[in-house]
Amino acid sequence: MGVAVRKKLVAWPFATSAVFGRILSFVGVSALCGVLVAGLIMPAAAVVGSAAGGTAQIFDRLPSELIVAPPGQVTRILAADGSQLATLFSENRTPVKLDDMSPNIKNAIVAVEDYRFYEHGGVDMSGILRAAVANLRGGRQGASTITQQYVTNVLNDARVAQGRQNEVVVNGQQKGYGDKLREIKLAIALERQYSKEQILEGYLNIVFFNRNAYGIQAASQYYFSVDAKDLSLTQAATLAGLVNGPAFFDPIQAPEASAKRRNLVLGAMLEHGYINQRQYDEAVASPLQTKASPPRQGCAYAAQAPYFCDFVVNQILGDSAYGSTPEERARTLSRGGLTIKTTLDPRLQGPAQDQVDSTAGANPDTWGASLVTVQPGTGKILAMAQNTRMLKDQGLDFVTAYNFNVDAHDAGGNDLGGAGGFQPGSTMKPVTLSAWLGEGRATNQYVDASRRRYGLDHPWKTTCSPVTGSYDSSQQGSLDLQNDEPTWYRRMTVREGVYQSINTATFASAAALSDFCNIQRAADSLGIHKGEGQGKKLDLSTLGNLLGGENVAPMTMASAFATFAANGTYCEPISISEVTDSRGKRLGGQAQRCIESAVKPDVAKAVTNVLEDVLTKGSGLNIKDAGGRPIKVGVPVAAKTGTNQYNSQTWVVGYTRGLATASFFGEALNDPSLRNGRDVWVNGRHYRSVDGAFIAGPQWAQYMQKAAPLFDRGDFDPPPRNLITG
Repeated sequence: MGVAVRKKLVAWPFATSAVFGRILSFVGVSALCGVLVAGLIMPAAAVVGSAAGGTAQIFDRLPSELIVAPPGQVTRILAADGSQLATLFSENRTPVKLDDMSPNIKNAIVAVEDYRFYEHGGVDMSGILRAAVANLRGGRQGASTITQQYVTNVLNDARVAQGRQNEVVVNGQQKGYGDKLREIKLAIALERQYSKEQILEGYLNIVFFNRNAYGIQAASQYYFSVDAKDLSLTQAATLAGLVNGPAFFDPIQAPEASAKRRNLVLGAMLEHGYINQRQYDEAVASPLQTKASPPRQGCAYAAQAPYFCDFVVNQILGDSAYGSTPEERARTLSRGGLTIKTTLDPRLQGPAQDQVDSTAGANPDTWGASLVTVQPGTGKILAMAQNTRMLKDQGLDFVTAYNFNVDAHDAGGNDLGGAGGFQPGSTMKPVTLSAWLGEGRATNQYVDASRRRYGLDHPWKTTCSPVTGSYDSSQQGSLDLQNDEPTWYRRMTVREGVYQSINTATFASAAALSDFCNIQRAADSLGIHKGEGQGKKLDLSTLGNLLGGENVAPMTMASAFATFAANGTYCEPISISEVTDSRGKRLGGQAQRCIESAVKPDVAKAVTNVLEDVLTKGSGLNIKDAGGRPIKVGVPVAAKTGTNQYNSQTWVVGYTRGLATASFFGEALNDPSLRNGRDVWVNGRHYRSVDGAFIAGPQWAQYMQKAAPLFDRGDFDPPPRNLITG
């Protein structure tokens, strides 16, 4: 049948009343058979009682419009450059236009499922009669047209989209009398609304082919690793044969049954003029060959950055922009065909992942290592990596679902998948320095770092919460304040106290403040909060927390230090730049939320000036490679090392003008007090004690060597002299 003839036939519509009249006539003459529709046998008495009377009324009351919404589709999560990180779906489906489908599949599906497709108006009366006779003879033959099948699939898809999976009709045997009448009326109406080409396109994009392959594109990729437009005759016939019985005719699980079914399809194509005898003979003689490409969906199978991907997913699941309930949001993610463009930069992610994987080596003791990079001035998360995998078969023994870099929950209490942060140790000292500078004090001002006792009765100057805790061995349950080395109990500048990481100098600075509460205010302005999330602030009225006693997530620390890099502008970290639905409509994303002068610009510049000294004069000098050589990033950098009291959680947080990165190494999943980082072997090296500079430091520096040149690497702005010399 030529195209012109088909178009002519398509233009010959059945009037709804005419078709219904034919149905009623058929029911009347079929009273002996007791058949109303394909595959449905009714008692003769029921037919006789209903056909002449109530059927017309029932039919008239049925809906005549079908809402054809886009079927469930694959959601894609993309990096900033458009490369795909992962896919999410409950139904693996990628719709394609009819013109992008091989003629072979269009012809094959029509030949085997509904060879009169281009002639009927949605319901094939001769097919129904033919099925009735076959069923009365003891066979089983359906009479649903492609249009009717499309209606059933659209209705099923709507049920799933509404969370009514239990109402899905799997086969014709589940359809009652009313279901079949509804399907008929909707099919007739659909043919009046859409062209044959549109119906065929919709059908081939929605129908199930088995193996979670919905639609012809997904099926082509799954079974043959080709696009739908490239299906050969034998491949198309194989897939067309699947529709009738996806489980029975699967070419991988049931190759013999599939080959027989394929040949039946080829026979139908020959019979109805879609192929000639030579094509048929060659095709049936061809061996059944598949080349499976099973889709792997979910962040665990991400091409890169699986934990970042999981963080993005959790953020969407907690965002009402994607649905009013968690269930709605989950369906939007798994069925909505979203395109989620993220901030991740693959140029940084690759080196970050390589670095954390190599830091701990084989790692039988399951030490955690992580890196996270935030862009100053925008808050964009550019890289997020850790030395674990989500699944056991992914090449590492350290398997966990927890994300080392992020909070456990967001401010609203929604799960983010984070480990809940770690004790940041001395990376908190720039907070006290920021408070010091905020009062107009100079970095070169001297403080008494010989003082080791701060008792319960110490006269802290505070305008908010009372200061709690003490360091005073003369009091029960307390000790004197300690430094790592015994030679640092002396007068020194605040600058030296920070770059050498001297605890007693930090306390002397805090004691000299006109308001101890300025430390809390400084932490808040930097966005530093508890790693458990839920909007909980650090409690910096407790003395021990000045030295990093409360858990903070690495991403939070990277964002805080990015504020210094941006001369005081704090930006909330963001991971999602844009989200669109399957029709290209923008649904959401994360707007850039920055606070200019969250920290006074001159204060931020002076903090940076001190943190530059960490790497040239202070604790950062211990950042060395395996050969004991200092690791130089090669561009202007500032950083701070940090170690908790057990040496079990260690850090370096540092930045250039263009990047801020938090590097962590240590106990990531358990109570840090239960594990000491002393007298340990890590990656073939023995450490008397693990300090922030020893492992987290090289991890940070070697990564930044690769990452920093890709962004702004200019000199930092100099601070005003009064904040340096007073």
